[in-house]
Amino acid sequence: MTDLYRTARDWLSAGHRVAAATVTRTWGSAPRGHGAHLFVRDDGLFEGSVSGGCVEGDVVTEAMTALETGMTRRLHYGVADAKAWEAGLACGGEIDILVQPVGGAAFSADLLDRIIAARADGRTLTLYTDEDGRTSANEGDGAFRRLYTPPLELLLVGAVHISQALVPIARTLDYRVRIVDPRGGFAAGERFAGIDVDARWPDEALADWQPGAGSAVVTLTHDPKLDDPALIAALRSEAFYIAALGSRRTHAQRVERLTGAGFDEADIARIHGPAGLDIGAATPAEIALSVAAQMVAAWRARG
Repeated sequence: MTDLYRTARDWLSAGHRVAAATVTRTWGSAPRGHGAHLFVRDDGLFEGSVSGGCVEGDVVTEAMTALETGMTRRLHYGVADAKAWEAGLACGGEIDILVQPVGGAAFSADLLDRIIAARADGRTLTLYTDEDGRTSANEGDGAFRRLYTPPLELLLVGAVHISQALVPIARTLDYRVRIVDPRGGFAAGERFAGIDVDARWPDEALADWQPGAGSAVVTLTHDPKLDDPALIAALRSEAFYIAALGSRRTHAQRVERLTGAGFDEADIARIHGPAGLDIGAATPAEIALSVAAQMVAAWRARG
């Protein structure tokens, strides 16, 4: 998501006109949720999604009109609408979309910078859109509210082959990724280009990182000296997903150690072990996929 906002800002900086399309209301099995964004450039190029591909073509056309007129536009698509059927929204849901020219009174260019800065700082930013279609940080009666939350984060213990495959998947899912591994050779060369692998012991790193409710912690070293301190730190946090690589026998031994460390059955049940959904994964890439899928399932199932 941060890349999406940066793209829109870069388009503006390059002299393009840009429109923002935002899902403001949904009913039924709408393909994208409340607050989903799509940004459209004045040459028809667009990034983001408001319907998973169902009505994007028509929304882009409406956005081009908004850029020509400088006026906001309110759109509605549902299965009862011939236009929605033509556009491809036949999933049984309905959506309302607000289209705003970016850079004017409706949606100032400064808002993009504020969104990007808030996510980078780990802060939640709330913006409000009034009945006239103007968006700002000022709360108003009957306003549409959109929360911009900090990125989810994945904290990996172990600079191993599975981590190499899991990092790009997690980034695609908009997770900020951090890796800790004190074994220098595992992070050498180009194995993790673009990521500074933390060389501290995992308990030191996690004490600094302070995992929270938006954190996933996955241990992949098979070494209790590295994995156990990280799991202990994760269990003492609000991390929504905790997982540890290893066989069922290895996990049973891990449970014994953590029980001895004072954790009860409910605590230890938070750990997914072996890590990942059971999809018959055999290769590092397949295991990474199974872990990513389980991580997403845990996030979506949180109470």
